[in-house]
Amino acid sequence: MDRHGALDVSRRSPFACWFSSMLFCFGGAVLSGMMMAEPPVAPLSNSTNVLLASIIWYLVFYCPQDLVYCCAALLPLRLVLSGMKEVTRTWKVLGGVTQAHGKYKDSLLVMIAIGWAKGAGGGLMSNFEQLVRGVWKPETNELLKMSYPTKITLIGAVLFALQQTNYLPLQKHHLMLIYTIFTVVNKSRMLLTGSSTSPFAVIESAVYKTLFASSSPYAALVSETEKTPADDCTTAEKTSVATTKESSENGTAGRRSLKAKEQAEEADTRNCKKSN
Repeated sequence: MDRHGALDVSRRSPFACWFSSMLFCFGGAVLSGMMMAEPPVAPLSNSTNVLLASIIWYLVFYCPQDLVYCCAALLPLRLVLSGMKEVTRTWKVLGGVTQAHGKYKDSLLVMIAIGWAKGAGGGLMSNFEQLVRGVWKPETNELLKMSYPTKITLIGAVLFALQQTNYLPLQKHHLMLIYTIFTVVNKSRMLLTGSSTSPFAVIESAVYKTLFASSSPYAALVSETEKTPADDCTTAEKTSVATTKESSENGTAGRRSLKAKEQAEEADTRNCKKSN
């Protein structure tokens, strides 16, 4: 959530702010548990984790002089915290894939889905978290416009699922090391440069243009459909202008004919008078 919106919610409803924060902390475990037909409250059974998350939440939002947030916003500390978060992401993705592999050994799609949900559950549940805060922004759905954490988690889930099914000839610890180094280095680069550009933007653009942006009759139909309202408006405007112009011309011609008629009647009257 954005900082100003979070501060507003923390002042209006501390419980809603706490619940929203817990969704971000345990959203992956809750979502993956629901997908695996397990109790969604199971992640909250670990009282130590819930207590630790609650203490951190309180210090971030209600510490005097906002000291904890100011310290966490310092660049060196942000780099350390971001690196720790990426390491945790690796373990979450691997844990989800391993959990799914224990029940569905031959289902690659299920392993990817569970690993993705467990590693990026907070982002995937962002719309529900917004409802808790009294905000509804369906256009921010992660499936419509994926953020960098959601993309990198999906890639990790695919890699670990391929490794679990022996389609990727790598040892688990080697893949964990490579994936963790890549995520930590890339996240540090984004923080240092202040860039939010995804490193996969070029690949995504090339794949989209190759597979999904080719010319097809459906694309032509859509373009025609999009142009139809504008064409209708233009035609209506032209018709209206033509009608107005025609009405104006007809009115002018009528006035001219009426004037000519009156002049003819006056001429006849004068001729009759002369004859008498």
